[in-house]
Amino acid sequence: MQTIVVFCHLRWDFVYQRPQQLLSRLARHHNILFVEEPVFDAGPPHLRTSQPAPNVTVCQPHTPVQATGFHDDQIPVLQTLLQRLAPDGGDPIVWFYTPMALPLLATMQPALVVYDCMDELSAFKNPPRQLLQRESALLALADLVFTGGPSLYEAKRHRHASVHCLPSSVDTAHFEQALERGNSHRLQAAISGPRLGFYGVIDERFDTALIAAMADAHPEWHIVLVGPVVKIDPAALPQRPNIHYLGQQSYQALPHFLAGWDVCLLPFALNEATRFISPTKVLEYMAAELPVVSTAITDVVQPYGDVVVIGRDHGEFIACCQAALALTPAQRADMAAHMRAVACRSSWDDTAERMDALMAAVPANRSRVQESDDGAMVPSGKTRPVNPLRVVRRPARSAA
Repeated sequence: MQTIVVFCHLRWDFVYQRPQQLLSRLARHHNILFVEEPVFDAGPPHLRTSQPAPNVTVCQPHTPVQATGFHDDQIPVLQTLLQRLAPDGGDPIVWFYTPMALPLLATMQPALVVYDCMDELSAFKNPPRQLLQRESALLALADLVFTGGPSLYEAKRHRHASVHCLPSSVDTAHFEQALERGNSHRLQAAISGPRLGFYGVIDERFDTALIAAMADAHPEWHIVLVGPVVKIDPAALPQRPNIHYLGQQSYQALPHFLAGWDVCLLPFALNEATRFISPTKVLEYMAAELPVVSTAITDVVQPYGDVVVIGRDHGEFIACCQAALALTPAQRADMAAHMRAVACRSSWDDTAERMDALMAAVPANRSRVQESDDGAMVPSGKTRPVNPLRVVRRPARSAA
């Protein structure tokens, strides 16, 4: 089984989303080494490993360097820790979720380089200053680029010769557990209805003012928010008797929260951080066959606007929630049938298989990088440097 070394800005035990869904499936045919961002530890540098799924090993570097993420100050320490990461005698596939880890490619001899672009990280709060430069270098060196949604595909497709739109999908069988409506999670047992719920990361993409407006307009509604609070001050979140913050919960528990909700929410702010997002949870909500109300996120409006109700301002969003709560049994049945038809067209198994096939189809005998006159690494056929990092020197793959 060939090894895939993955560099990711998200921790495996954080919110279970695209990386975990895809890599746990690719692990049926590959050994997955999932490298997280380093953790500060005053002791000697070391790797802490765990195996959360078959053929998946999570490698968490512990270093005495205080800089966060794949910072330049971390790179020399990480290179030493990771130099024997891939098994001897095999050139790994190297898979990036964050361009910030690109310098770590310098000590590896990859058979293939993949960039799975699931978010426009440069649009998030406090991005690393080198991020855009490093992404340009990664795009110049990657063999394949996958994007997590149509908006990201449009943003990247002119920047690489092999960009593929592979949107986030759904494990329908998992979320169909919510169809057993009596199987509601115990944490919301004391919360009366109607319940309008959201699960996911609560950060700068979340429209807190909208949540406050909903709670104030309808004190009889109870808004259930499940997920970690990240990069924003929890004290700044709206506090009302009918807003309930239940914190991060396991992936296994999510269908049980859905089972007790009347309406599912996608209350994202419309800002630079949400311009390219493609929320995984929209299909999960559909698998639960519950009404979904969203703000006007492009990757929700365009593919799903005929089944997800779109509120384009706070007043309209609240009105859409009112209408969702007032659906007749016949209207709910029609909605559920439409949702089933949409959800069945998208599965994580199919997405992972498509990725595996695309990786297998990359020619094995072509040199993708050559050295320019001034010593910089450039893709074959280019006449000027495109990688200012000058850290990657990759041989051609062996035809064997």
